[in-house]
Amino acid sequence: MAMPDRAAPLRAAIIIPARYASTRYPAKPLAILRGPGQTAKPLLAWTLDAARAVRGASAVYVATDHPLIADAATAAGAPVLMTPAACANGTERCAAALSGLAETADIIINFQGDALLTPPFVVEALIKAMANDPAIQVATPVVRASPAVQRRLIEDQRAGRVGGTTVTFGQHQDALYFSKSVIPHLPPARIGDPALPLFFHIGVYAYRVAALQGYAELPVGTLELLEGLEQLRFLESGKPVRIVEVRDPGHDLWELNNPEDIPFIEAILADRDAA
Repeated sequence: MAMPDRAAPLRAAIIIPARYASTRYPAKPLAILRGPGQTAKPLLAWTLDAARAVRGASAVYVATDHPLIADAATAAGAPVLMTPAACANGTERCAAALSGLAETADIIINFQGDALLTPPFVVEALIKAMANDPAIQVATPVVRASPAVQRRLIEDQRAGRVGGTTVTFGQHQDALYFSKSVIPHLPPARIGDPALPLFFHIGVYAYRVAALQGYAELPVGTLELLEGLEQLRFLESGKPVRIVEVRDPGHDLWELNNPEDIPFIEAILADRDAA
């Protein structure tokens, strides 16, 4: 007989960190994408729509250091938390924004600004996992890569493009490593096998407030800098990151990493609306 779900309610706030001076894609939050019916709006507005669909979050904020992004957030009806330009990544920016929250939160969701295709159930799974296990300090979701995503990741790697992130994790669901390279290694004959343990990392994080506050005090790691992946700071400092595997949403969960991704993401938006 199944036991009832006794997850304690958590006060969760979503913060969307958005910076203008990205080295990979400057002004990315302001990039215009067209959705169903040729609706055109900035990436930030699409991401706000996705974040607001999450059940169990009390508020959605935008954390930025740039007036143009603040203006775009205000135009989209989002409260803005201004943060220092010196924040090195989204996690530092979320930590810097804590003092500006309008209400107390138990956990903070870092809903990265380029993760507009993230379905609400992905974030809801993080909230539920942390409610069910108070020992989890940091959690992030993954989905098993479909054959199509496998091939796209490999094509990006071969072309020298910085594409999606993959992750490996142990039997207790704690991350072993995150990489912009495809991990684990895939023998060519196995590419396209849907059972491969190739997991696509979805760019969302949930933190207990204390873990988020402590992040900026951790030493910046060599692997973090080489990969350009903020979550590696936790691993390099011996802090576990719990992996929450979620079901396939039925469409690719690609992030906007490069300008070349725009047509691909626009096609997904159109197909998802038509489904």
